[in-house]
Amino acid sequence: MAVELPVVLVVESLYQTIEHAVRAATGPLGLLIIGVYSFLIAFILPLPSEVVLAPAGSMRLGLPFSVTMGVIILVSGLGKAAGSLFAFHIGQEAKQSGPVIRFIERSRFNIVAYSEKKTVQLAQQYGYIGLAIALSVPFFPDTISIYAFTVLEEDYYRFAAATFAGSVGRLLVTIAIAGGVFVVF
Repeated sequence: MAVELPVVLVVESLYQTIEHAVRAATGPLGLLIIGVYSFLIAFILPLPSEVVLAPAGSMRLGLPFSVTMGVIILVSGLGKAAGSLFAFHIGQEAKQSGPVIRFIERSRFNIVAYSEKKTVQLAQQYGYIGLAIALSVPFFPDTISIYAFTVLEEDYYRFAAATFAGSVGRLLVTIAIAGGVFVVF
């Protein structure tokens, strides 16, 4: 147990460092950081994708704010779609690996059962649109939904389009909610 605490602290410190890098991102390099971050959160980092909106006011791209925001959303959506395709490929391979699925199913958190149940419901009712809807929910980690959906589906192009649409949708919903909060207060 003594070994686990330092690992947790290292991981937490790494997450904070990555999130800070995104919040402080500026210029074209900042867009690259946002793209890489979005790629990583699609398949490995359980971090919020909404943080990519934080540097919009200080991005220094020489563009109007609304255009800068659009570029950030586009870069983030493309990064998340690319990361989702990577996750999709891993999911397709995991489908073939019985031991991997059995290990995940036996985990004490029962992640697969919960996420599969919700994802299967969305997939059965709405297909790829269901995935896009699930990914449009702000402040919910995408990784679980993405991996659960990868086991169910086989079309790389539709999957990429759905994850792109869901990522863009999530950021637009976040902006709408944040804008509404600022109007109220």
